[in-house]
Amino acid sequence: MSRNVTVGLDGSAESRTAAEWAAREAKLRGLPLRLVHVWEPVPEPIAQAQAPLGAEKLRHWSERIPRETAEGLRRRHPGLRVETEQVPGKPMDALPETAKDTELLVLGSRGLSGIGGFLVGSVGAAVIAHTGTPVVLVRAGEQAADEHEMDPAGIPSTATPYQPVVLGLDTTHPDDTVIAFAFEAAALRDTALRVVHGWNLPPYAAYGVPADAELNAALGRHEAAALAAVLRPWRQKYPDVEVVEESPSGSPANHVIDASREASLVVVGRRVRRSPFGVHIGPVTHAVLHHAAAPVAVVAHD
Repeated sequence: MSRNVTVGLDGSAESRTAAEWAAREAKLRGLPLRLVHVWEPVPEPIAQAQAPLGAEKLRHWSERIPRETAEGLRRRHPGLRVETEQVPGKPMDALPETAKDTELLVLGSRGLSGIGGFLVGSVGAAVIAHTGTPVVLVRAGEQAADEHEMDPAGIPSTATPYQPVVLGLDTTHPDDTVIAFAFEAAALRDTALRVVHGWNLPPYAAYGVPADAELNAALGRHEAAALAAVLRPWRQKYPDVEVVEESPSGSPANHVIDASREASLVVVGRRVRRSPFGVHIGPVTHAVLHHAAAPVAVVAHD
């Protein structure tokens, strides 16, 4: 695996925002940034019919996207090593293959109009579902200051500490790869890790049967203890990372989405599915991807 951060670039506003986020992340990690532009070769007759420049000229034009983006990133991020690469093919096929040779893959996404969250298209969903490397989805318009606390005057600033990293954790199937990624992200940002574990009430809550307050309290204590047990060795491994544990009852996805409003990064897992057909992300991760208010890192695990 190459030690770099890779971003999928197509020249759109969302991919340019993703490139800026990836540049900041690469500097945090002390890694080079690789810009990958996937272009679909056009048969010469079609290219001639669509544009008098022809296929070679169209390819030359497409080469400007990563080159000019790289020039801008080098100016805005002095000292950052930026590499560019052009890959022929379809993005949903080429990007997962390219991601095998990187530490982190970053993609852009359009924001949902009127409400917080992402619009995850078919390409983005397919890439996330078929990529073993951690994938970060960044919404168009995301600014560096959005990931930091407000300054004392209530003004966005990058001079203030990072907001917490949020980890959505399932204590019944905790995975070391996902947890390690979240702790590392918090350590890199010198910020707290907010671990959110949502759990569902017994079936009687769905059927209008009167709630058993004593039972609910006991279940809450049990879930909190389970979360503490999972995180105990990680607290010891990362003693400098402040850990905030939350185990509220209710929809796990909704609790993670709520926490994302005050987060620099949200981390969720995705169980690897061996079937080559379909898009398998999981219901909680799917909901978080569409509605989180912060960049979302999806970490694949067995």
